[in-house]
Amino acid sequence: VQLQASGGGSVQSGGSLRLSCVARGSILSDFLSNALGWYRQAPGKQRELVASIRSRDNVSYVDSAKGRFSISRDNAKRTIYLQMSNLNPEDTAVYYCNRLGNPWYWGQGTLVTVSS
Repeated sequence: VQLQASGGGSVQSGGSLRLSCVARGSILSDFLSNALGWYRQAPGKQRELVASIRSRDNVSYVDSAKGRFSISRDNAKRTIYLQMSNLNPEDTAVYYCNRLGNPWYWGQGTLVTVSS
């Protein structure tokens, strides 16, 4: 499976971005059976799980993302999304997607830069 994340960019504080990540080569049954997540890694910091989704009604967020980020998935497209709003400089990082527990090979991620 090849993970391809996109949608990153440079925004000012308070701005919004929508990230997408497609799991190319994933068969539908495999994609459906997995909880998926968005991770991020800021410079000099460890990668952290920001949001995860098993189904539309089964999502979770790190405290700093609650109320600002929204994760969703389109199983037919093998794609997950992360709608981010009210961004702040602490959100600056490379964002990756992957499945939880037994990750696929990590893709290159997409860079989000938030300036004050």
